[in-house]
Amino acid sequence: MGEKKRIIFIEHDHVSEGGPIWDQFVKRGYEITRFHIVTEENFSEPNVKVIWPDLLSYDVVVPMGAPWGAWEDERIGNWLLPEIELMREVHNAGIAIFGICFGGQLMARVLGGSVSRAPRAEVGWFDIESDEPTLIPSGPWFQYHWDRWVTPPNAREIARTSLGPQAFVLGRTLALQFHPEIDPYVLDLWLEMDGGCAEVESEGINVEELREETRAKEPGSNKRAYDLVDQFLDQIAGAPVVKLG
Repeated sequence: MGEKKRIIFIEHDHVSEGGPIWDQFVKRGYEITRFHIVTEENFSEPNVKVIWPDLLSYDVVVPMGAPWGAWEDERIGNWLLPEIELMREVHNAGIAIFGICFGGQLMARVLGGSVSRAPRAEVGWFDIESDEPTLIPSGPWFQYHWDRWVTPPNAREIARTSLGPQAFVLGRTLALQFHPEIDPYVLDLWLEMDGGCAEVESEGINVEELREETRAKEPGSNKRAYDLVDQFLDQIAGAPVVKLG
């Protein structure tokens, strides 16, 4: 057996577990490292200072979601601004990046796009319009966001909804707006987070119905997540490197 490849999940908060995508990366021979930024104790004051690990020592970097915006420099700039610079280095080094929700928005900003508050939220299960269904099928995929990005100028946007972009590729970076890591356990973590249920209910969504729908969709959703990890590793992680100037 060869040496395991190394993947690091950047977990910006205390409830960003990887669900089925963890399982598939492990199945593909990756050893997972988890790096937490804002602990539960610091959740109400998230502008913490971080000692970053050497991200360039990993084969894949996965910036996960977050309850904050990838544009909120004043609120979380102590770690957001260094992360932007570090992820630029990771991208330019040809290390594969799998950005999820906040992580996708982060990569849009890193690579020359922008991020802002959206005119409305997307919360729940949504079909998307995909230009490359073999890489990203139409879904349904789970959405949980109040922000949106403008796709970087040199990136290939490959999926969208009426609200905004849902996925782009640039070199060895894949950015996603939706959450392939969702399963009933991960959803419960989010809803049990401080203010989680109220936030969802404020969008007119019945929390128990959302839980029930997620349980019903879990087999198909897990399969789509496994396939997405496979397509990312097979198509994108070894693609030509596209460096930023």
